[in-house]
Amino acid sequence: MRAKSLIVIAAILLSGALFIGYMYSVAVRDPVVRQAKITMPDWPHGAPPLRVVLVADVHAGPPDMPPSRVQRIVGQVNALHPDIVLIAGDFISDKHWRRVPDLSEAITALRRLRPSLRTYAVLGNHDHWRGLTEVRIALQEAGVVLLTNHAAQVGPLSLGGVDDAFTGHDNVPATVAAMRRLPGSRVLLTHSPDVSPFVPNDVTLILSGHTHCGQISFPLIGALYYESRYDGRFGCGVSSAGGAKRVITSAGLGTSMLPLRLGAVPDLWLLTLGPAR
Repeated sequence: MRAKSLIVIAAILLSGALFIGYMYSVAVRDPVVRQAKITMPDWPHGAPPLRVVLVADVHAGPPDMPPSRVQRIVGQVNALHPDIVLIAGDFISDKHWRRVPDLSEAITALRRLRPSLRTYAVLGNHDHWRGLTEVRIALQEAGVVLLTNHAAQVGPLSLGGVDDAFTGHDNVPATVAAMRRLPGSRVLLTHSPDVSPFVPNDVTLILSGHTHCGQISFPLIGALYYESRYDGRFGCGVSSAGGAKRVITSAGLGTSMLPLRLGAVPDLWLLTLGPAR
């Protein structure tokens, strides 16, 4: 009887270890490339369509996001031939409980991004919590333009970047005001999609990350938690924020807290923006 009990316990432990190993293997997969064509009602006359790659939640650091994986993903992004690369925050990992990780090698890999225009980014909650100064310096050295409640004209776009809402550093009115001073179709980059209901309707597209699409999402049950005040409303993929506003929320590249994923694979988005036909 005792031998049978030991066999059952060993089988349970082995099954648990295999399941955890599977979730880790999902977490370190190359990101799925999701695609969408977005028509912009205020697209400048005569401007050609624009290829925009959205990535989020790099969470650089071991075990699941070493510099070698960042470099591999950069190559994947470059192969899409983007005009603009947008990074929706959380460069830093929270799996380093006792120290701020050295980001220099991982974020230096972002220097190899080759959009025809430029790479822009906003900050996330983990950046504010764990190493704001280090992240800012690393991004500057990598040639990534950081938008902090501000806007920039990028080709036919008026691109706004909102600082992190989860930590209370966002200023949507100031960002939108800066966008309105610039010509072009209005696109807002934000770490958390929770700002979406507060964005006015003259901003057509909101791009975000933060939720990891739940990170662990069980069959039939779905994700247990999205880390959003709106739960799954803007939790993953394409959603509406009222009127013509569309929100795209990436599942991100890295992981938060545990280096595990289930039913929410890493992804990035290739968006083709252009005029309505």
